[in-house]
Amino acid sequence: MDYKNAGVDIEAGYKSVELMKKHVKETMRPEVLGGIGGFSGAFSMDAFKNMEHPTLVSGTDGVGTKLKLAFIMDKHNTVGIDCVAMCVNDIACAGGEPLFFLDYIACGKNYPEKIADIVSGVAEGCKQAGAALIGGETAEMPGFYPVDEYDLAGFSVGVVDQKDLITGESLAEGDILIGMASSGVHSNGFSLVRSVFEMTKESLDTYYDELGATLGETLLAPTKIYVKALKSIKDASVKIKACSHITGGGFYENVPRMLSDNTHAVIEKNSYPVPPIFPLMQKKGEIEEKMMYNTFNMGIGMVVAVSADDVDKTMEAIRAAGEAPYVIGKITAGEKGVTLV
Repeated sequence: MDYKNAGVDIEAGYKSVELMKKHVKETMRPEVLGGIGGFSGAFSMDAFKNMEHPTLVSGTDGVGTKLKLAFIMDKHNTVGIDCVAMCVNDIACAGGEPLFFLDYIACGKNYPEKIADIVSGVAEGCKQAGAALIGGETAEMPGFYPVDEYDLAGFSVGVVDQKDLITGESLAEGDILIGMASSGVHSNGFSLVRSVFEMTKESLDTYYDELGATLGETLLAPTKIYVKALKSIKDASVKIKACSHITGGGFYENVPRMLSDNTHAVIEKNSYPVPPIFPLMQKKGEIEEKMMYNTFNMGIGMVVAVSADDVDKTMEAIRAAGEAPYVIGKITAGEKGVTLV
């Protein structure tokens, strides 16, 4: 008996590392010290030594049951983008710049080409965020995961000067809410998605005219990474007063998290186009509208609050970063919370 007969192939692990190296290399930043394969990742503090009060911000998350679709479709090169997005978007919400990222893949059997495919997506997400992929772990766990399945999670660290933290403390009545378009469902609510649609290869390969794509292509579209858009707003000398990443819990849970006491958000549902996957899902699943807005992003992946005087500059900065902005509401005085009208 040896480790391989017990289900863990060390040689496959070595091959996975070799195959992923080219993807990891593309994410490097000047501050990264050493290369892949060490026991830890090293990152120089030169990136923020000139800040007045450098403050570290961090985020950790996984892809969730969206992975089930990747298994069925045998498509693994985009879920890594989702994993990075869920972490770095939270960092950017605080005003931070993502510096580096680490991933964790747990699988029933290490197929080196599949692992490298997953990591290629992680690397692409890191490139979109400007973060270095400085380490990770692939854990082969036979008997714990089915041989053809895996879990994917990640962790990122960023930095922001304390004076530039986005806290919501300066929010005031009359401030304007600007939303950035999502790419679709992103990486939240898939337990409900999988209850609405049949999760088979045939079902996911079905083409829908209203989607302009197959169901699987639409649902597996990677989560938008808004780091560059938020940086573009800052570079335009606009103060972002508050910011919310619309993830699990939709508008009703996430928008109040950006508010200060005695401020209330009013959002107009008809102020932006809702991607067709959401009305399709609502109709097919007979889901109440409030539940849709309490579960999904409904087409808006990130919300920022700015002064009314800064709306035009903010919209222009978001467009310059390649994202689609919409004025979706405003801040009023009142009990902390959100109203959708």
